Formats: sequence, C-alpha cells, structure tokens
Amino acid sequence: MRAILRSVSAAATLEGVLAPLRADPGRAAILLDVDGTLAPIVRHATDASVPEATRLKLIALARAYALVACVSGRRAAEARQMVSIGSIAYLGNHGGEILRPGSTEAQLDPEIEAGGRQVREFVDRVWSREHDRVRVRREDKGVIAAFHWRGAPDEEAARRLVEELAERAQEADLNVHWGRKVLEVRPPLPPDKGRGVATLVGAADVDAALYVGDDTTDVDAFRGLRGLREEGRLATAVCIGVRSEETPPSLQQEADLLVDGPEGVRRLLDALLD
Repeated sequence: MRAILRSVSAAATLEGVLAPLRADPGRAAILLDVDGTLAPIVRHATDASVPEATRLKLIALARAYALVACVSGRRAAEARQMVSIGSIAYLGNHGGEILRPGSTEAQLDPEIEAGGRQVREFVDRVWSREHDRVRVRREDKGVIAAFHWRGAPDEEAARRLVEELAERAQEADLNVHWGRKVLEVRPPLPPDKGRGVATLVGAADVDAALYVGDDTTDVDAFRGLRGLREEGRLATAVCIGVRSEETPPSLQQEADLLVDGPEGVRRLLDALLD
C-alpha cells in the first residue's frame, strides 16, 4: 500500500522503505532529479542552485553507496556544473545522455542526436517576435527545445502561444512533453528518463535502487527502475515523489511515498546516511 507522507518525520514508514538500501550501501544505487528535488523551483531556470547543505550530503552519499547519480532535463554538463560534484554520474536531457564520474564528455545516442537537429530546425522556423513580446522564454537543451512561460507578464497569453507551438511540433512529427509551466519539443525518438535510468543502473553491480523526483518525466524513471526489478536485475526498486503545489497526479499515483519539497529530500538523504 502506498503511503503519502506529510513530511519525512513519519520515520517508521520511511525507515521501512529505505531499509533494503541502508542494509548494504555497497550494492545500492541512489538517483535523484535536480530541479524541484535537490534545487527549489525558481522563476528562471538559470537562477536555480543546489543548496550547499544538500551538496554536502550528496558527497557523503557518494562515499557510502555504490552508485549516486543526478538526473535532469538539463544537459548533463550543465547539471554537473549546477551540482558541482565530479565524483557522481549525471543523466542529462531526460536520460538522453550519460556523463560518467570523471568523464569530460557525455555519451549521446546517435539516433537521438540526429533528431535533435530536426528540433533545432523546427525552432528556427516557428519562433517569432510575438513569442518574445509575451515573454515566452526558449531554452536550447541540445536535442530538446524548451519553452517556458513561468513569470511572463500575462501567463495565460504566453501559454496559448506555447500550445500553438505544441500543435505545430506534432504536425512536424516531433514529440511534445508538458512539464510545470514548460513545453519541451523532443526528437521523433525522444529521450526518456526510464531508458536512461535502466541503462545506468542495469550496468551497475547493485541489488537495490532508489529514485527521487518531482515531475511527470520522473514517472518514466520510476517505471524504468521497476522494469529492472520485474526482469530480476534488481531485488528492490524504491520510487519517491517530491510534493509541491504543482505535483502532477501521475507522480502521486506512481510514487511509493511522497516527501515535501527539497527540504523533505534533505531529510531523506539524512535517513540514507544514518
């Protein structure tokens, strides 16, 4: 039965969920989304940061657990720069690229890379002065283009223009994904956190894995871990959602339990280290 926690202070439930990972950290993987999970959501994505207290806990986790990785919709190199820890792995572009500990270049699927060129050509065709006027912000994420309207003077008008972009992207046989006040236009073969997580964890010598995330793309990661468990490649797959005012219903339905915001995540990290 899934438990929805008001905070991680419900220690008995939390300890029970985390027990298989804490029992043998040397054979356990910890994977965490970045924005909204480790770092608070802010109006402009470029202003986001991981608090130093959280970063220190990640360093301690990396010393204790077999695999620690940050998973992000950002490019892997950008996520590493934001977290500022070189000894852990990074899955960027929603699992479309892997930056391994100590590596300088991310590994990108060639088919996804080709699709990224289609996305960039699409953006060049459709972007107009009207998007600038209503303050829709576009973000180049390599193989993905993101369109944000959080904080626009008229968010409703900006959202309508973004919806039109989504329709045109689908007409161009591109994939669209809606997040928290953001539209992502993705290649025909889209990156998927579930595939990325399954690739990274499946190659590691671990028996248990935990994933923590706050958005709809993190549901794919939940399913990727559970797929490994169903295949017998993991004995334990723990999926924890991060609750906010914008928590997607699918995340609530799929999570084994919920914690409250990045502060709840920090308490969760403490529990993994105790």
